[in-house]
Amino acid sequence: MRRTRRFFAGVALALTALTAFAGPAVADGDDDNGTKKAPTEAGTSFRTATAVEQDQKATANASTGDYLYWSFPADQGERPTVKATVDLPEAQARHGAQTWRIDVYDGLRRRQSCAYGAQARAVAADAARVELACTLRTVRAWSEPWANDPLPGTYYVRLTVTDLADADLGLPVSTSVEATSKNMGGATAVDGSLSAPLVPGTAGTTDDHDWASGWWTSRWLWTALGAVLAALAGIGGYALTRGSGRPPGAPPTL
Repeated sequence: MRRTRRFFAGVALALTALTAFAGPAVADGDDDNGTKKAPTEAGTSFRTATAVEQDQKATANASTGDYLYWSFPADQGERPTVKATVDLPEAQARHGAQTWRIDVYDGLRRRQSCAYGAQARAVAADAARVELACTLRTVRAWSEPWANDPLPGTYYVRLTVTDLADADLGLPVSTSVEATSKNMGGATAVDGSLSAPLVPGTAGTTDDHDWASGWWTSRWLWTALGAVLAALAGIGGYALTRGSGRPPGAPPTL
C-alpha cells in the first residue's frame, strides 16, 4: 500500500515539475505574457489588410512601389491618430527624391480626411527616413447617411510611395505603422447609434473588439448633475422668499 502511494506521489511530483518547466500554454500569435504579438507583415489590398490593435506598432518589409494595408478598430468618442515610418534604402542606391503618403479609410472604404498631420511628405534623395501622421476627426456614434463622418468600426491604413524615379521601383524598405486614440468624452456625443459597427464580414457579424453600446456617455452625468443643482436652486430660492409669516400684532384678515 505504501509503495502504491509513493508511486502515485512520485508521478504527481514529476508532472508538476514538467508543467513548471514547460510553462503556461500560450496561444498562437501571443507572447509569453498572453498578449498578442505585433504583426510583422502587411496586406496588399483592403481584403488582405493586416489587423493590428491600437497602441501596437506593426512592422513590415516591402518593396518601393508596393501598396501596404493595415486595419485597426476605432470606437465612438475616439480621435484616432495614425503614424507611419519608412526607412529608405541607402542613398547611393536611389536616383532622386521620393514622396510617400498614408490614407485612412473607414469600414465603408470611404477615405477619411486628416484633421491635421503630415499625411504626405517629400524627402530628398539622401534622406534616410520618412515620418507621416494623420489625425482623424472624432468618431461619431451615428451620422446622416449622406455625411462622411467617421463611424465606429474597422479603419484601413494604406501606405505607398506616390512620386519617385522609375529606377527606384522595387528597392527594399522597412515600414512601421501605429494607431492610437484620444478619448474625447461626452462633448462629442450624438443622439443615436449604429445597429452594428462597420467591420468586415456579412451583416450581423462582429469581431472580438469590445465595442461601446452607444447609449451611455458622460453627458448623462452632466444632465443628472444639472438636475440636482436646479432642484437645490429652487429649494434655496423658496427658502429666501417665503418670509417668516405674519408679523406679530397684525390685525386678522377677513
